[in-house]
Parts: sequence; C-alpha cells; structure tokens
Amino acid sequence: MIVLFFYALFLMMFLAGLLWILIPAFYGLPSIPTKPERIRKALKLVNLQPDEVLYDLGAGNGRVLLIAAREFGARAVGIEVGPVQCALIWLRAVAGGFGDRIKIRWEDYLKSDLSEADVVFIYATSKEVMKSADHLKNQMKKGSRLVSISADFPAWEPSAFDDRDLIFVYEMPPKRGNLGTYMLKNAK
Repeated sequence: MIVLFFYALFLMMFLAGLLWILIPAFYGLPSIPTKPERIRKALKLVNLQPDEVLYDLGAGNGRVLLIAAREFGARAVGIEVGPVQCALIWLRAVAGGFGDRIKIRWEDYLKSDLSEADVVFIYATSKEVMKSADHLKNQMKKGSRLVSISADFPAWEPSAFDDRDLIFVYEMPPKRGNLGTYMLKNAK
C-alpha cells in the first residue's frame, strides 16, 4: 500500500514537471526565471508606484508579482499559460499574505485584455516581442508603461534603457523610433 502511494506521488510529480515544461514550450516561450535583482532594477526604472496595477506576461514562478506587491505596494496580475505555474503562483501569493494583491489568470497573453494595466512586464525572446507588439500597442492604455527584459521592440523608441541589464521601458502609445534614436538623443 505504501509503495502504491509513493508510486502515485511520483507519477503526479512527474506529470506536474512535464506540464511545467511542455505547455509553455508549446507556446514557444522559454521558462527562464528573471533574477530578483534584475526585477527590482526594472521596476525602479519603470517607476512602479504603490497601488498601480502591474501585469506580468508569462508570469512563470510569480517572482515579479511577489516583488511588485511586497516591495513596491503594487497590485499585480500574472498571465500564464501553464496550469502548474498558475497553481504555484497562487500558493505563493496566499502563503506570502498577498492573496488580495496578486491575481493569476490562466491564459495566453497574446489574447489577454491588458487595458487595466499601468505597467506591463515582459521577459520574452525577440521573436515573441515581435509577435506581441501590435497586441500591446492596441491593448495598453495611454500613459501606461511597458518594461521589457533582454529584448527591445525594434520599431519603438524606449523612454528609458539600462544597458548593463538590458532593460527597456516604453510609454504608451509607443513613440516611433528605436534604441538607436534613443541613444542619439541621450548621448552625453
């Protein structure tokens, strides 16, 4: 009986691990967590304020959501395609005492309503950034900010840029240009 219990437990853990990897991979997204220091730097650069609404597209393990709620006082919404990741984020939010400040939505961020967001956080590949540009431009409200880690939006001029950690900030609606036009304007 005990062997059967451990076999079932192992099987459930194996399936959860498989779902953790396969579902995001099916959508073409790598499951790479952002380092906490880089998240803090990005949220400072985008000037996240208390009670602003932050959306994390591809929320993964919920690290961005927890830091935004705990350290910046923001209300955070995670959008994630992986059901195991959604469950983990929900558990972490409730266990950390942030169940009222962190919400999780199990859906594809390319089909999500982002109109309530003051700040949108995205850590995606260049290919995913290109796919999401029109959706972000159409969904985000005027004056909201987008922070992107590692990949820039090549047709948009950032309003802020950190060259050490490759953090790009854009204000909506996006300004035509690119990183080059930003660099020329801000050359010292």
